[in-house]
Amino acid sequence: MFSFFKKNKITKVEGVKIINKIYPAKIILAWAKSLEGNIEIAQYLKENNYEELVFSNAAIYLKQEARDWLMKNGFPHLMAFIHASEGDQKASDWLLKNNFELLYQMALAIDGENESWLWLKKYSTPDFFILTQSIKKVKDSIEENHNDIHSFGKDS
Repeated sequence: MFSFFKKNKITKVEGVKIINKIYPAKIILAWAKSLEGNIEIAQYLKENNYEELVFSNAAIYLKQEARDWLMKNGFPHLMAFIHASEGDQKASDWLLKNNFELLYQMALAIDGENESWLWLKKYSTPDFFILTQSIKKVKDSIEENHNDIHSFGKDS
């Protein structure tokens, strides 16, 4: 089991509460499937104490309410990950400074860094690699829609 953290716990970084959770591989794969639109899996995640992953999906789809929820409910690391995957250097730096290397490498891969894909292939597990691919596909689709005059305002 690969995780962002060594154990489940609540910590504070720069005065901000961070809820550290360990996610089994099946939950990471469920996260990817729910991001891709599987409503039943999203409901399962929400009902089984993984609501931050459902909110992360909405944040990936640029929903501000979800982004606010992550920050207010102890998941700033997931929000930093999303911002970093959108090219935000400050968010990338924050992830590295606070020892979220997996999230950092995933974000850079999503943002198009080939070296991060190689890092993920070498140091992460297949479930995180699959999740990263799913998020990249969604983010690329959003970007294409934003650049297509015929799709103005569509974010999926």
